[in-house]
Amino acid sequence: MMRLLSLIIVCLAAARVHAQSTAVDAYPTKPVRVVVGLAPGGGTDIQARLFAQKLTEYLGRSFIVDNRTGAGGTVAYNYVARSPPDGYTLLAVASGYSITPAVYTKLPYDPVKDFAPISLAVEAPFLLLTHPSLPVKSVKELLALIRAKPDALDFASAGYGSSTHMALALFTTLGKLKVTHVPYKGTGPALTDSVAGQVHGLFANILSCLPYVKVGRLRAMAVSSAKRSAVLPELPTIAEGGVPGYVTTTWHGWLAPAGTPSPIITRLNIELAKAARAPDVAERMAADGGEPIGSSPERFQQLLASEIMRWRKVVQVAGIRTD
Repeated sequence: MMRLLSLIIVCLAAARVHAQSTAVDAYPTKPVRVVVGLAPGGGTDIQARLFAQKLTEYLGRSFIVDNRTGAGGTVAYNYVARSPPDGYTLLAVASGYSITPAVYTKLPYDPVKDFAPISLAVEAPFLLLTHPSLPVKSVKELLALIRAKPDALDFASAGYGSSTHMALALFTTLGKLKVTHVPYKGTGPALTDSVAGQVHGLFANILSCLPYVKVGRLRAMAVSSAKRSAVLPELPTIAEGGVPGYVTTTWHGWLAPAGTPSPIITRLNIELAKAARAPDVAERMAADGGEPIGSSPERFQQLLASEIMRWRKVVQVAGIRTD
């Protein structure tokens, strides 16, 4: 009797493993939800929809973007962290994801343990911008002016704890500078007041600010990346301009709930890398100053860990208030 019971248990276990294996091999068999923690129309949403469209083409099932805003993206992050790890709920994030743990000390999820990295999709620099009325035409001149008039210059950001806020904090920390931070509720309002001359400068992504630069309503000082941008090759990096060691970018990547079967992660990784190499995606990204990446899950994991650690240090050194 015991031998028969043991045989039944073994058979049931084998059947369950076979069923799970079959489900993974057939993935996806239904639409996939791609959660975005920011509003429609922003950079993260645009990137998510572009890659979701490619995955829909490649895998034959709909990848549907679901915008769940609130609390700096943490509503969306927590939702995905608590979702079944079956590959049918994914999370598209931007560089702000790695900043959140530094700004919000009490999170309902673990930004590392609760997620499985899939791929770093795209990376792009910020531009350091000033209003044309400011009597500076280079990073060196801007640094001299800020040091001559501590706290006199106002710099906008897309909001407290945003990636543009952290880009500014890194700039002031490494450069030993004192400016007045003016947080806005999004990139749009920050750009509007910057163009109007209500603030003296800001950091912004190339996609949103390049039109204003081209018509002379904002002056581009430098790019935030380690190397110059192919879109604006005449601009130096901030490090070249006089702040050694300054490097930060805005990036976009994909995550799944922790425990998602590795074959599903591998398949999604392969298809996202394929999408990043697609000519139409590469052309679109290049026009916006972005560089398609399509990294391995391991590389994305390393980036997340290093970025989370870095922004915690910046927040501490800069004395930025957390919750």
